[in-house]
Amino acid sequence: MINQKVAVVMGSDSDYEVMAPALNTFERFGVGYLAKVLSAHRTPHDMLAFAASASDEGFEVIVAGAGGAAHLPGMVASATTLPVIGVPVRAKTLEGLDSLLSIVQMPAGVPVATVGINNATNAALLALRILAIANPSLKESMRQYQIEIADLSRAKTLPR
Repeated sequence: MINQKVAVVMGSDSDYEVMAPALNTFERFGVGYLAKVLSAHRTPHDMLAFAASASDEGFEVIVAGAGGAAHLPGMVASATTLPVIGVPVRAKTLEGLDSLLSIVQMPAGVPVATVGINNATNAALLALRILAIANPSLKESMRQYQIEIADLSRAKTLPR
């Protein structure tokens, strides 16, 4: 397992199903992570304390999934210097557009990288690319992954 760590936080345990592919992706690449429920609205002090101490705890990237008002990624980003990647979670209303707009429309000075609605896999892959900057072995694993997905795409070329 690679020593670099990623924190995967979500606003509610109901977001776990959407965020699970990120955890699976980290496991596939041998990158350690912590998955934690932190609510920007129900446990704001816990969330801010976690974000403020994340770097000191050895985390290097934070992936934050949230639905509805989706304040978690932005609030975490406001309290840390680490890169934060937001995953908009599709809620019962507005098909996740509310979450997407909430995460992507951050004010200047508080950046949050944002992936597509419910696309925790891309959030994990972006986090891995960030970690790979300083890890040649992980960079090579990412290169091999790109070859693998290209081959899978080529195999689906029609007609067969």
